[in-house]
Amino acid sequence: MQNDSLLIKNLYLAQISNNEINPIFCDLKIGNGRIETIIPKDFYEYVNNDTEEEVHENEYNAKGAVATIPLINFHEHIYSRLAKGLKTKGSFSNFYKILKNLWWKLDLILDEGMIEASAVMAAIESIKNGTTYIFDHHSSPNFTKDSLKTISETLSQFGLRGTICFETSDRNGLEITKKAVQENCDFIENNDGNFKGIFGLHAAFTLNDQTLRFVSNIMKGLDTGIHIHLCEDKVDREQSLKKFEALPLERLIKFNLINSKSILAHGVHLKKKEYKKIAEYEAAIALNPDSNMNNSVGIPVFKKFPENLTLLAGTDGMNSNIAKTLKQLFLLYRYSGESFDDSFKWIKKIYFNQLNFIKKYFDDFTTLNQNERADLIIWDYTPVNEMTYENFWGHFVYGILEQRPKTVIQSGKYLLKDFQLQFDTQTIQKEIIKQGMRLKEKFESS
Repeated sequence: MQNDSLLIKNLYLAQISNNEINPIFCDLKIGNGRIETIIPKDFYEYVNNDTEEEVHENEYNAKGAVATIPLINFHEHIYSRLAKGLKTKGSFSNFYKILKNLWWKLDLILDEGMIEASAVMAAIESIKNGTTYIFDHHSSPNFTKDSLKTISETLSQFGLRGTICFETSDRNGLEITKKAVQENCDFIENNDGNFKGIFGLHAAFTLNDQTLRFVSNIMKGLDTGIHIHLCEDKVDREQSLKKFEALPLERLIKFNLINSKSILAHGVHLKKKEYKKIAEYEAAIALNPDSNMNNSVGIPVFKKFPENLTLLAGTDGMNSNIAKTLKQLFLLYRYSGESFDDSFKWIKKIYFNQLNFIKKYFDDFTTLNQNERADLIIWDYTPVNEMTYENFWGHFVYGILEQRPKTVIQSGKYLLKDFQLQFDTQTIQKEIIKQGMRLKEKFESS
């Protein structure tokens, strides 16, 4: 049983105040899951002191390493975790065929055991990558009822937090659509606190007007937003126009489905005026560059984004490594021809956009100040010079994001300590493999 008291010594704490990072070298005292005391120290004095410090019980020597707020994955597909290594059939020549021949085939096979194993696998990967808040978008049409509860209870056992939704879609018929809507409602109204509900929709081109109208009426009584794929590929625009004579964003606005707590994933194939409209509703675009390149759907034209558009980072189920996503976004912005100054402003904007957005769901999300939740990542990175608010982002992009999280603490408790998970993974891993083999057999025989 872990003691509730912990003293972290010699830590560079990347505190947040007024949308600025104010690094402070300190000792940090944690008690009852919160930051109790911050004791400033002199970084140069620490560097020039050759005496090795004794570490007592319930103490941790960070040895000058940097601690930041937890990473947040704003668009995750945990149900995809067991899909690696599958032998696929059919064409993958465009995005629609990828959906049809892989994901829409796979999600129909998922059952409780596979879903739970996927959640465990995602928890392990997320913790190792310092991602302790997850916004998951789930799909298992033939195992709908209590699927979100299965995921939330599993992730909560590992100390994680976030939101979960069920992917509502009309592609499998009316009865499954009704079950998806009900599952979203049940979880929104009966969440466990660590995981909250957000209303899940697949994409406009797989949702008819009747369903959007029905969800809109339900949403009036719910204090949440929607989590939907928006114009990830041009097929969303083409099919929406063909089937419904309106563009995806137009349809969401028509049915009053967008608000300030909504996540619109991808947003690759949108016009400049559409980004402006999203910003007016204070909704967020979750960017997923790795997935976009993997599926060859394109990358958003960043210059189209208005300054007041909320931008978040996600992985779209490809991995749990949000640090990689953030670095990718910085490099893509720089590659698009923007200056270094503007590229740093861009990554800084995303960093604080995520902080401001998550507080809409978790108002106790930490900024690493006194009396706040003790949720933090200690990176395997020690600054080679004094870190200040002026040079933090250079350390962040070229130092911190290039290293692994060394220690992960959530609510004052170790999830990862010196690269070691704080639970036995042997039995867990065997169960993941068993469920992965079941999925592979069913998928390849279908």
